[in-house]
Amino acid sequence: MAKKIDTGAGRDALDAVAAAHTAGEKPARLALATAVRYLLQLLDEKAPGNSVEVRVPPFGAVQVVQGPRHTRGTPPNVIEMDAATWISVATGAETWAEVVAEGRVSASGTRADLAALLPLRP
Repeated sequence: MAKKIDTGAGRDALDAVAAAHTAGEKPARLALATAVRYLLQLLDEKAPGNSVEVRVPPFGAVQVVQGPRHTRGTPPNVIEMDAATWISVATGAETWAEVVAEGRVSASGTRADLAALLPLRP
């Protein structure tokens, strides 16, 4: 990941996204991007490694989980979802099993399962 996001800024962004959701409004793009990147950063801190790539386009991606190092092309273990789904599972609002069952996550590879690592911020 690029620049590290300060904990205060990350939590403020998560609060802003939650407040917008509660009000039935679309969150500000900057708050949404910061919240996504902050949660990806927490995942990277919790499960450092290079065997699984988690993508939340267009805001960020991170390689995590110990295992075989990936260096070129599309990694063998890829997880991709939209920002709202990522924030929901990372904060514990929904479970990994729920969003996978609903088809809101694209996951390929034998290590492409984040159930044991989530939630990051209950």
